[in-house]
Amino acid sequence: MFRPARRLDGIAEYYFAGKLRDIAQMRQAGHPVLNLGIGSPDLPPAPSVIEALQTASNDPASHAYQPYTGIPALRNAWANWYLRWYGVTLDPLTEILPLIGSKEGIVHVAMTFLEPGDVALVPNPGYPAYRAATLLASAEVRHYDLDAANGWLPDLDHLEKTDLNRVKIMWVNYPHMPTGAVATAAVFQRLVDFGLRHNILIVNDNPYSFILNDQPISILAAAGAAETALELNSLSKSHNLAGWRVGMVAGHAEHLQAILRFKSNMDSGQFQPVQLAATRALELPDTWYHELNDTYRERQKHAFVILEALGCSFDRAQQGMFVWAKIPEGYADGYELSDRLLHEVYVFLTPGGIFGAAGNRYVRISLCSTTDYLLTAVGRIFNSTTLRAG
Repeated sequence: MFRPARRLDGIAEYYFAGKLRDIAQMRQAGHPVLNLGIGSPDLPPAPSVIEALQTASNDPASHAYQPYTGIPALRNAWANWYLRWYGVTLDPLTEILPLIGSKEGIVHVAMTFLEPGDVALVPNPGYPAYRAATLLASAEVRHYDLDAANGWLPDLDHLEKTDLNRVKIMWVNYPHMPTGAVATAAVFQRLVDFGLRHNILIVNDNPYSFILNDQPISILAAAGAAETALELNSLSKSHNLAGWRVGMVAGHAEHLQAILRFKSNMDSGQFQPVQLAATRALELPDTWYHELNDTYRERQKHAFVILEALGCSFDRAQQGMFVWAKIPEGYADGYELSDRLLHEVYVFLTPGGIFGAAGNRYVRISLCSTTDYLLTAVGRIFNSTTLRAG
């Protein structure tokens, strides 16, 4: 047997890949598991977006290789969307690079800018892909802890007192997953100023800014951001296109040109009908976002009921398509509560510890399920004499 490359040392299979197998096996055994853990939108894209995909797919010319930089229509649509919603002016030719999903972009950024000896600041709790991408680039992970007392925001004053000489990238993610915390324009400005002072590339992963949020903002709106910040964005959550894999990275032209050097050796341009349909998605009216959030707000109410029944505490103002909640005393950690729910009433919630040690006493519930699905989970928990609080 061949030994895998050492770059995979310390990188386990993504948690949800294994958990989905476990849930599938339980269902095959006849257990009706309700999966409230994974943030895969269950709602459809807008009908006009699907129509655009179908129409373009019928054109024989649509099936050829596409430009590595995306078609001009898509880049222009991204630029117009950023100006319309974030107030950020971007050159569609040089400051926007379409991606096959923003998760792909995390790896592209890491592989482009990190090398052995470099350090990346990774949030704890935070999306596991930031740590994995950093390690794949053979760089060093240095966690910075987030906590509820500071609104799950970086403590930049503390970081200023540490040795930052080898730090090259700081991964940030607001609105934050998994906590739902929100950064203000002032927070983004502080992050940009921090990056400028220490020559650190601040990479904001921004796929949740439209979910349960009426005022989306971008780090690129901060003064000086062009010199020290990149932003990843995606249509997976905001437009229900998760399986279509449509994302982008925006920032300084020289930074994007460097990323393109790596990207062009790793993949090709997206299927043209997908790009044309994504262009249509970026042109949807305000009502699309309002109606989407009406659905998520209704679901959120039932998620709150589930968590209250379990004795969890949470911030009702959090954003995004999840609810992050602190578990009650009596459980060793979120894993214990998650496992008990799964095996006693066949309801799966994500243990917060998969996002880092700072999440050990938390669980996360997804809003990507119908109201009826959530109500079924409510009923199971209320009918349990061992799980229901009180």
